[in-house]
Amino acid sequence: MKLSFDKALGEADIKAIYNHNIDVFTDSPDFSWKLSDIKKEMKDGWELYSVKYGEEIVAAIFYKFHNGDLLTKNTAVKANYQGSGFSHEIKNFFDKKAKELKAKKILHYCSIDNFRMYSLNESHGYKKTKKSEGQLVEWVKDIK
Repeated sequence: MKLSFDKALGEADIKAIYNHNIDVFTDSPDFSWKLSDIKKEMKDGWELYSVKYGEEIVAAIFYKFHNGDLLTKNTAVKANYQGSGFSHEIKNFFDKKAKELKAKKILHYCSIDNFRMYSLNESHGYKKTKKSEGQLVEWVKDIK
């Protein structure tokens, strides 16, 4: 079974993503997993998607098309699904979205100490930049 990516279209979708992930992501260094912070991200232009395996939400992703680039970030995949290749599918989703939007590059943001994401980013052709904001670091991938 493949993953599905469902855009949050309204309050009910946002709350479903929040509620299904709250126990998993409240301690994530990449996100402040509060409903108000998620809504703020969306007001700032970030698109929110649930990542589902069957009917279960296993991660949440955010992206924003800005100045010709695709900005991306995502929560970790729920622990009982880690090692299933889902993180690679999320990266492939971002690649596909970048091509659809004709982005010049993808900028991905993750926690400074998320070394699993470092390895994943490198395996998908991303390079770490020197930019950081608080605990987040930036990675870049040129789109060909």
